[in-house]
Amino acid sequence: MPDASDRPPLAAPRRIPAALREFLQTETAGALVLLAAALLALVWANSPWKSAYESLWSTRLSLAIGDASVSEDLRHWVNEGLMAVFFFVVGLEIKRELVAGELRSWRTAALPAFAALGGMVVPAALYTAVNLGEQGARGWGVPMATDIAFALGVLALLGSRVNPSLRLFLLTLAIVDDIGAIVIIAAFYSDGIRWLPLGAASLALLAVGLLPRARIYWLPAYASLALAAWVLVFAAGVHATIAGALLGLLAPARPMAAAQVVRRWSEDLSDEPSGSDRARMGELASSPKSVTERLQQALHPLTSFVIVPLFALANAGVTFERDALAARGATAVAGGVVLGLVAGKILGITGFSFLAVRLRLGSLPSEVRWSELVGAAAVAGIGFTVSLFIADLAFSDPQLKAAKTGILAASLLASVVGVGWLWAVSRPPDRS
Repeated sequence: MPDASDRPPLAAPRRIPAALREFLQTETAGALVLLAAALLALVWANSPWKSAYESLWSTRLSLAIGDASVSEDLRHWVNEGLMAVFFFVVGLEIKRELVAGELRSWRTAALPAFAALGGMVVPAALYTAVNLGEQGARGWGVPMATDIAFALGVLALLGSRVNPSLRLFLLTLAIVDDIGAIVIIAAFYSDGIRWLPLGAASLALLAVGLLPRARIYWLPAYASLALAAWVLVFAAGVHATIAGALLGLLAPARPMAAAQVVRRWSEDLSDEPSGSDRARMGELASSPKSVTERLQQALHPLTSFVIVPLFALANAGVTFERDALAARGATAVAGGVVLGLVAGKILGITGFSFLAVRLRLGSLPSEVRWSELVGAAAVAGIGFTVSLFIADLAFSDPQLKAAKTGILAASLLASVVGVGWLWAVSRPPDRS
């Protein structure tokens, strides 16, 4: 490992911006609801009422507009409909980070970006090595994901023993990981592409991007184009959640100047505005927020406390049976997932971070030691939400059940290893 001479002088930890602090708090609280939903799914799927669990999520639901209709079971509506909102919020956070956050500067983004790359490549390679030539080889993308909510929730268990810079490092790594997941889902886990609806979807997305330039801010126009883009991406054979991520990336991320805020509000006000209207204008002018930030503040609690837990309830219900891993290739799938998420994340994130520092392409965050970075790499092995999502795209039973079993086991093991390691190496806060 690099010695102290390789590191830049320690700087005081940066103050976490209010928007980012709110994001972290919501993710941490949402992790508790997500855990409760996952446990409920496991208990329900292994209870005497397990048939009701499968019956519920297998219920068909159809949406028809004129002669066009979409018919899927309830689980797919959650996975492809509601999760599009989740990926929309992911896209919003990526856009905010690119414009005003950790990813805006190559210097600060370099190390977590390299770490994320290692945390995707090495787990995929280990999984492929275990499943080479087997039926489960298609699942190489499953152990590449990091669950932001669970990872930050696990770090929250350690309280002030964890350096704030380490939390930012893990958050930035997970966001870059999300970018990789979006690309992988679009490129490798979509059905055969149908180019006509894909071209129409591209036009709808282009129109969304052009509306702000035309100074059109009518919400129904955005909502109609967003719904059209989702339907067309679904019809094109590309996973519909990609539409959500792209719409998030298209949202304006720079706040309007105070003069612009006042001017736009004045156009809509009556000649004699009420006291509350004047107070609201003053509030907006003194602290203008971007569209991205406003949308994220409105939707992030919905995704953290409702949509993602509902996804866990629909997908984490693995039935534990004696012969669950008896099918051909099932053991290799589960073993590859565990090896990739637990060992692969630690080796990939730590190894690529080491190379980045040695090659002077990045530097350790302020006051973060290598031993702490190894602990964060272990916590990043909690794949859960996106791993389950990719597994559902990659497999059908029995491989799907094996992959889910591996994801649950690996996420639990990564949590225990990460917390234990960080507790052992982190310094208790100085209370003197």
